[in-house]
Amino acid sequence: MSDREHNGLGRLVAGVLRHFPEKFELEMDINGWVSTRDMTDRFKAHRRYYHWLRPWHFKAIAESDGKGRYQVEGDMMRATYGHSVEIEIDLPTDDIPEALFWPCKPEELQNHLELGIKAGDRIHVHLSKTIVNALEAGHVHMPRPTILEVDTTAAIVDGHTIYKAGTTVYLTEDIPPKYLFVVPSDDPIIEEMVCEWEVQEAKDAAKAKADAAKAAEEALAAAAASEEE
Repeated sequence: MSDREHNGLGRLVAGVLRHFPEKFELEMDINGWVSTRDMTDRFKAHRRYYHWLRPWHFKAIAESDGKGRYQVEGDMMRATYGHSVEIEIDLPTDDIPEALFWPCKPEELQNHLELGIKAGDRIHVHLSKTIVNALEAGHVHMPRPTILEVDTTAAIVDGHTIYKAGTTVYLTEDIPPKYLFVVPSDDPIIEEMVCEWEVQEAKDAAKAKADAAKAAEEALAAAAASEEE
């Protein structure tokens, strides 16, 4: 597979295994498993440009994913987290860290401290292993996420189940507010990450400005050449 083929197939696999197996007439069992042979056949039938696809390509997708988003056993594959389709989870529940982390929008912080964390349109709440992991997950959706620490030790003692889903991702049901604590914005880990974002944002802004200036120059040059003709 080329990088382009790998990325395109990866996006399609994520959608099918998490959200819409029925779109490709695929049968998903109660634990989220789908046959890679069936996926091969159905993808080829629905998308002709996947004529090259073989079952082992799905194993390559799983093995190259550093976040542990997929499992492959024999000719069966499933997503480990991110589902909007209803499944019965059977992931490990041992060796859960004493604390996990979750990003939220600063303007929604007080609401979470009063009402807890809800799964929303997903089946489970997704927690991160470290502050850095939570910052990275949150930054995809918001400029400067606020980080909540979840007292998983107390939650488990009180009967809440937490599953290890990926390399850095854990799943659970809705989390009551009594287990939540705010990680201060001046925490060294947060400050370092924000500094990295600011540096990258400055570079991106400078590049965008330079690209705009170059485009303007090229437009002027083209206009001048047209007038000379």
